Amino acid sequence: MSNALEQSFVAQLKENQNIIHKICRLYTQGEDAHNDLFQEITIQLWKAFPKFRGDSKFSTWAYRVALNTAITLYRKSSKTINTIEFETGKHFVSQDEYNYEEEEHIKLLYKAVQQLNDIEKALVFMYLEDKDYEEISETLGISEVNARVKMNRIKTKLKKIINP
Repeated sequence: MSNALEQSFVAQLKENQNIIHKICRLYTQGEDAHNDLFQEITIQLWKAFPKFRGDSKFSTWAYRVALNTAITLYRKSSKTINTIEFETGKHFVSQDEYNYEEEEHIKLLYKAVQQLNDIEKALVFMYLEDKDYEEISETLGISEVNARVKMNRIKTKLKKIINP
């Protein structure tokens, strides 16, 4: 690959790495599993980058590649590997900003979200990222109406998980 293409990829990846970290957080438990998934997503993005035509935003394309990679690896690993509980917020909250009550709510939400299926997790993630239904539907390959219906069902499901 050309140096310009490599520089473009690195710049785009740096700008959008939080997306990848959040997907890793949804689909892994434990720092090592998180780092492994981040690395695998980065490799898959790099392999696919020459085919990126720019028809959509880089972030939308990266979501799709990252989610597909995470879902594929999650399905493979969930059959054979036991993981340890991930300490929510460990990497994202500095000491000055720490709010115990908020942290507990975040842990509860992540624990509930981890009980959802792969597509539901992806939809929740994008919804929490304030993506509009058009971008969600484009990324997940479903219609906008289907995305809205699924999101309403997921909200109901999460309420039942959090408050049985």
